[in-house]
Amino acid sequence: MMIVMKPTATEDQVQAVIERIQSCGARAHASRGEEVTVIGAIGDREHVARLGLEGHDGVEQVVPILKPFKLSSAQLKPGERTVVEVDGRRIGGEHFSLIAGPCTVESRDQTLTAARIVAAGGASLFRGGAYKPRSSPYSFQGLGQEGLRLLAEAKAQTGLPIVTELMDARDLEPVLEVADVIQIGARNMQNYALLAEAGRAGLPVLLKRGLSATLEELLMAAEYVLKEGNSDVLLCERGIRTFETAYRFTLDLTAIPVLKELSHLPVIVDPSHAAGRRSLVEPLSLAAAAAGADGIIVEVHPEPDEAICDGPQQLRADGFAEYAEKVERAAAVAGKVLSNTPA
Repeated sequence: MMIVMKPTATEDQVQAVIERIQSCGARAHASRGEEVTVIGAIGDREHVARLGLEGHDGVEQVVPILKPFKLSSAQLKPGERTVVEVDGRRIGGEHFSLIAGPCTVESRDQTLTAARIVAAGGASLFRGGAYKPRSSPYSFQGLGQEGLRLLAEAKAQTGLPIVTELMDARDLEPVLEVADVIQIGARNMQNYALLAEAGRAGLPVLLKRGLSATLEELLMAAEYVLKEGNSDVLLCERGIRTFETAYRFTLDLTAIPVLKELSHLPVIVDPSHAAGRRSLVEPLSLAAAAAGADGIIVEVHPEPDEAICDGPQQLRADGFAEYAEKVERAAAVAGKVLSNTPA
């Protein structure tokens, strides 16, 4: 259920409704807008309905949320978009974010070189994998805590906030010491215990769509983070598996406007994993930005031909500034402004 408070409702009236919701064992999630506060009541629908909130002081109306995803639903924040702030950089609404860096942290020189180049080229955040999910157990699995240390050094040198993947709840503590955004990869989209841990951690979560997941399944996965009280979730379209074999995955650009119809959460696009080929990354990036994406997460490497993993899809660092300029212009078509400095 969604309880819409009157514009004149006092904070005491809002708190009274929250306490009333909690009295029947349901969860209350308040979203305070500039004029109206909306309270989401998550729990047994019949129990909430029996509370008689329609006549409660300060309540404008009670509206059922019909979608199975409640907290991520656009109904929860009618006419509003969630804006996630990371070290002063804003993602969502009119703000566009460019997240760039290597697929994986390989060495100090590679990591710091990439960080300096993307920072100078206009990136908003720096991405890099310290822990890597690989199809083969014999492939490079990442540097682990040494990789996290190098990411921390990259942030210290450039000031860029860090986006890095969490694969195992046992690694949560060291990841939290370094990360500004926790990435949950496509293979872990439905690892519900991990999602709950990420939600409780309190940092923004970048949640990638699974290889064969529907948009509803992606939004239901986001619910696991949101229900823990963490409202800062970034949805990421990274390509889905189809019958096409000409490229690695099919980038579902239609997901951008559809997710924006269904949800208030920001939508990020990963063109690197969808393409699998460097030559396709730029056109897919421009298309995603022009279609209204709230940001792009792209792989960039100083020497991609020497990369330990995913070299063919990583942009060459020496061309990043030109790429970033083109993406910024494409985002402007959709009415967005690149947010790459603290507000």
